[in-house]
Amino acid sequence: MTKLAAVASALLMASKVAALDPIIVKGSKFFYENGTQFFMKGIAYQEDPAGAGGENEEGRYLDPLADKEKCERDVPILASAHTNTIRVYSIDPERNHDDCMKLLQDAGIYVVADLGEPLMSINRDGPQWTVDHFQRYKDVIDVLAEYDNTIGFFAGNEVSNNKTNTAASAFVKAAVRDTKAYIRETKDRWLGVGYAANDDPDIRGPSAHYFNCGDQDSAIDFWGYNIYSWCGQSSLQRSGYDQQVAFYSNYSVPVFLAEYGCNEPGGAEGRLFQDTTALYSDDMSEVFSGGIVYMYFQEENDYGLVEIDRNGNAETMENYDVYSSRVAAATPSSTLADDYEPTNSPASCPPLQEHWRVTSDALPPTPDDDLCECMVSTLSCVPESNIRPREMQAIFDFICSEDPAACAGITTNTETGVYGAYSMCDDRQKVAFVMNEYYHNLDEASDACDHEGLGVVRSAPGADSTCSSGLASASSQNEYAATATQAPASSGSAGDDDEDDDDENFGLVSKRLDMAFTLGDYAVGLYLVVAGGVGAAMVVL
Repeated sequence: MTKLAAVASALLMASKVAALDPIIVKGSKFFYENGTQFFMKGIAYQEDPAGAGGENEEGRYLDPLADKEKCERDVPILASAHTNTIRVYSIDPERNHDDCMKLLQDAGIYVVADLGEPLMSINRDGPQWTVDHFQRYKDVIDVLAEYDNTIGFFAGNEVSNNKTNTAASAFVKAAVRDTKAYIRETKDRWLGVGYAANDDPDIRGPSAHYFNCGDQDSAIDFWGYNIYSWCGQSSLQRSGYDQQVAFYSNYSVPVFLAEYGCNEPGGAEGRLFQDTTALYSDDMSEVFSGGIVYMYFQEENDYGLVEIDRNGNAETMENYDVYSSRVAAATPSSTLADDYEPTNSPASCPPLQEHWRVTSDALPPTPDDDLCECMVSTLSCVPESNIRPREMQAIFDFICSEDPAACAGITTNTETGVYGAYSMCDDRQKVAFVMNEYYHNLDEASDACDHEGLGVVRSAPGADSTCSSGLASASSQNEYAATATQAPASSGSAGDDDEDDDDENFGLVSKRLDMAFTLGDYAVGLYLVVAGGVGAAMVVL
């Protein structure tokens, strides 16, 4: 019998008939519903979209939970490493996940899933939280909520990753608020919503406090921390893990390592996984609820546990054996839910400071497509039906520069907490709004809606009576946005073709053209796929 066949046989014998006990949260710890404490023993499980086999037919990401044959190949290997959790970075809500989720369930493996995907996630350099984003997030929740072995979701992964882009965190926290509300309203059990942060020394403190502070309906349910500081022969002190334990000892929700590991020195096969042993030791398990090692697939970044050959066959690597032995020996200190009384309180909100340019007093508005459509129905000047993204961007460039008041309704300013009522609409709805405002501000001059043939004057049909209240409220909000004192504008300009090599939507570098238009405080993101797909896969440490 081959090694993999033996693993598969062992998995089959250990498979469960009943559904897994759902995971819940009490204070800063995870528990099974039966009251036993739960520690994540996880592996990041998703192929790099730039790698062989990692892209789907559209040249984008490959859903790791929609391929029964691959799951039949990989789940036994995951189970043999004593895995009880996987993290997946993007799923396709239009695909069927029954087979893979059942295989994972039978192996005792839970899932934490990121809600975005490379072309529909919150972009750190031109952040938005729009109706399109919210719909994507709701679709993923709807698909995975039906499975008992879904723990919850990440609303973002390293979206703010240094002091230059902290404004993006406001949009992620708005996503947390709205997805949590959606789960409460539509699902009959607890499913958590969290955030995965990177280990940047300038912002890791304010970021952790910001997402935990204030109204707990808008705060994260759990905190994921991506850290790669334990390399080779090390210790709690040399790696800085002891500082993380001290920092999070008073955190009010569960904290776990959403990605961890280091492949220096020696690459993947040189990994010692001393950090795994430390993570489940008494020194850390009182504070951390385990973690998710990076990563299952051996790829160009040289972090893998398993190699996939050209024929799609899987072979475990030497470091897989090292890792699995560490997990097998783990004996984290645990408590029972009935014996545990939480004492930690939510953090105080961080003030505006040099390295944190986000007020805690306000969040971007909840996306409301009905309101956006109501608004569009009242407009006299709108874009022609075939307008392209670059043409929309040119219109935004022109109008918001020439007539800033016309763009007040789509303003976003995280330092003052001022957000236009229509800042959550999609780009086509936004461009219609600013075109119409500009048109009326010029007294409906004959050429004020032309924009080189891209605008159309029409007799607006008028909004339905059900729109009246929402439109009135939006108008009042936009009047305030137009007159409120604005903080200094963020930097950036339209049309920058930066490759954004720090983007980690996948825990990998995904190269795409993010045409984030940022003129003053008016942010519009126009996303286009770069010809040739995405770039080299590597972790940014």
